[in-house]
Amino acid sequence: MNGQPFLSVVIPAYNEERRIVASLRQVLDYLAGQSYHSEVLVVDDGSSDSTAAQVAKLVAGSRILSLLREQHRGKGHAVKAGMLAARGQYRFLCDADLSMPVEQLARFLPPQLQDYDIAIGSREAAGARRIGEPRPRHLMGRVFNLMVRWLAVPGISDTQCGFKCFRDQAAQVLFPRQSLDGFGFDVEVLFLARKRRMKLVEVPIDWYYRSESKVRPFRHSLSMLNEVLRVRWNWWRGRYNTSSGGTL
Repeated sequence: MNGQPFLSVVIPAYNEERRIVASLRQVLDYLAGQSYHSEVLVVDDGSSDSTAAQVAKLVAGSRILSLLREQHRGKGHAVKAGMLAARGQYRFLCDADLSMPVEQLARFLPPQLQDYDIAIGSREAAGARRIGEPRPRHLMGRVFNLMVRWLAVPGISDTQCGFKCFRDQAAQVLFPRQSLDGFGFDVEVLFLARKRRMKLVEVPIDWYYRSESKVRPFRHSLSMLNEVLRVRWNWWRGRYNTSSGGTL
């Protein structure tokens, strides 16, 4: 495919052998019905199962699918690698479990949505729906998000949803500066976007709880809180002003 794709779909994956093929087929089938040019990048985060091998088989039969293999460093590192390798005008972060129906990707793109730097999929914005999520998990997530809003990203109702769309210019500014490899990378990127005065919008989505999710609310919330504090510390020390890509 020549020229810049309209859309890049970036899918980080770690030990997703049970569902990666089904998810990719849904994404590829959806994109095949669109009029714009697209690409799909799966970033394997050093999986110890057959995830990479299964994706490689699909790559052989697709013109728009590619596989990027990384050492296991965490979801944040995989997302950063994918976003910097992507070429699309719009770069869509997509969780491998497809907990958001792929058809709702259109909500993040023109003509349905225009004039933004980052569109954030939200399970809390007006019109959003959470389907099948245990209430304790939801409540713990809300407590964490309230802390994030207070410490780093005020005004964003859902920083941790795994579906976000970045304009190419925004991705090229933000991801070279990203330093966190874990689940806290979302907060770091949105924090830097706010400091850059980028335009952020929230997009309500339907989100289906997956019982096989790798997120463990209590353990990961503590880890992410620590990473949020690191973001504030890095900012105070001026680390982001010396990261690649020039000053913020």
